[in-house]
Amino acid sequence: MSNEVKKLDKKTLRKSWLLWSFGNLSSMSFEWLEAMGFAVSMIPVIKKLYGGNKEEEIKALKRHSTFFNTEPQVGAVINGIVCGLEEERANGAAIDDEMINSIKLGLMGPLAGIGDAMLPGMYVPLLISIAIGMSEGGNPMGAIFYIVAYLTTVIALSHFVFFKGYELGTKSVDLIVGEVANRAREAFNLLGSIVVGGVGASYVVVKTSLVISTGGEANIEVMPILNNIFPNILGLIIIILSWYLMSKRKMSPIKVMGVLMVMAVAGVAVGFF
Repeated sequence: MSNEVKKLDKKTLRKSWLLWSFGNLSSMSFEWLEAMGFAVSMIPVIKKLYGGNKEEEIKALKRHSTFFNTEPQVGAVINGIVCGLEEERANGAAIDDEMINSIKLGLMGPLAGIGDAMLPGMYVPLLISIAIGMSEGGNPMGAIFYIVAYLTTVIALSHFVFFKGYELGTKSVDLIVGEVANRAREAFNLLGSIVVGGVGASYVVVKTSLVISTGGEANIEVMPILNNIFPNILGLIIIILSWYLMSKRKMSPIKVMGVLMVMAVAGVAVGFF
């Protein structure tokens, strides 16, 4: 039996990261979600560590084909950790299938919370708000800015956390599920709410043309009065209504758009808009 120490090189790790980056949401199903994307990303690692031993290769692929789901960018740290665990296992460490799967299952939830709060919850709305401002008058630079800024930063983040996960190994588990991670997740959720609120206040503007007749020459315009009481209150009402329909009534975004369209038509018909 060979005593040669098996080591994953940067080329193999980079291949694994690229496969995860491009294929994490491929072959999705309600039963497995990102499982197949995770398994495919592990193929270069399995070939490097167990190449020539078909039985071990098959076991490893089965091991990584179990249910898996997390935020793909921040969640890349799990891939890095598992690469390190597979390397240790290939060198004789007492790491079994249950340990590897337990770490994957234990980390995917907390990282989904952090990643969803940080990226779609905060970062994406922030970039979109900047891009919308740049796109006024049909300027294409808004769309170009969003695409370039999002891809460069998210790719860099995913690459960094993947290799940091491999470097730290199981030491990174305490950082992800500990008290610091909980506080970070709460902070990102709060900051994301603030960003979404700012975007809504800036770009969701609803005005009424309703005028109340007093019977004399001076009529009362409703919109200035509403703005004096609560600026852009109609926009806030529409945002809260949309949130209620999607969050509490479980309506899809398409159905909510239909409801808003009906309200707009009815509002124009009665002279409210």
